[in-house]
Amino acid sequence: MRKTLWIVWALLVFAAIVAPMAEADGVSFVGTLGTPESTFDVVLDLSSTATIMLQTYGFGGGTNQAGATIAPGGTDPFLAIFAGTGGGATILTDGSGNAFGTSLDLTNYQNPNFGGCPPAGAPTIGGSAQCGDITMTLSGLAAGTYTIVLSDGQNIANAVFDNGTLGEGFFDLTGDDPSTLPPTPGVFCNLVINGVACPNSSGAFALDITGLPDGSTTMVAPEPGTVLLLGTGLVGLGLRKRSLSRRA
Repeated sequence: MRKTLWIVWALLVFAAIVAPMAEADGVSFVGTLGTPESTFDVVLDLSSTATIMLQTYGFGGGTNQAGATIAPGGTDPFLAIFAGTGGGATILTDGSGNAFGTSLDLTNYQNPNFGGCPPAGAPTIGGSAQCGDITMTLSGLAAGTYTIVLSDGQNIANAVFDNGTLGEGFFDLTGDDPSTLPPTPGVFCNLVINGVACPNSSGAFALDITGLPDGSTTMVAPEPGTVLLLGTGLVGLGLRKRSLSRRA
């Protein structure tokens, strides 16, 4: 009985942290990653072929598709979409074999153009405007089941480097070091931007999924290995150096 009550309480807390807001053809999620190593996973069941857009707002803020004002200051996100669910879900790629997964810390953030500002804001950091949000447009996406994954921009799914699966885990650049005593915790937005340490130390995020045809559904999925979602030499793309040059 006590265990059941604890689970119910935890789910209520979870619901308060991640708040979905639905409109006619889309849904918005606003929440906070529990740690820099946590992920936010949404299972999308697409009822028919459609052009789907994914847009984040947590880094620079803005107004999401539900009309809510998102404050800037959240972490720079990593965002990817996979076909299927679970560890065997395979990252989607474009016609040239480029993975639909990116963050400010990856060279593909600008090419193809995943930079999400506008509609997200580009706050001034180190004297220059800096975009850290993501726009991802998936044209002609076939009906089926997909998993959308959002995490800190330095907690990167290994699948982006080999067009692989979600089960390959994540490449952690957040500064987490479990080998030290006590373990060194990671930090959100573990970057130097325009000569200064990234000021966005919150795990706050905001994600829009739009273009959904009638009959499509979305469901927040538990983070692998947890009861609750929140809580918890590379070829091709390549990692950016921690010190980023000016980018509007």
